Amino acid sequence: MDLKTLLSAFGLIFLAELGDKTQLAAISLVSSTKKPLEVFLGAAAALAAVTAIGVLFGEGLVKLVPENIIHSGAAVLFIAIGVLMLTGKF
Repeated sequence: MDLKTLLSAFGLIFLAELGDKTQLAAISLVSSTKKPLEVFLGAAAALAAVTAIGVLFGEGLVKLVPENIIHSGAAVLFIAIGVLMLTGKF
């Protein structure tokens, strides 16, 4: 197992998820249900499932599309989503 890749994935996902809608949804669920363990387990399972889908999709995509095009496409999508969010259309 490549520890550097493992820690990079953890760090990137951890920072990306801090303060996002998922965290706000978890806070809302805990405050309304008063069941933190169930919310934690459900949220952790959901994040694991979504991450598994992303990993499997990424593994297949990298076999079909060159890495530099994937990086450029991701950058364009992030910029487009940012512009849409700034203009209130997202």
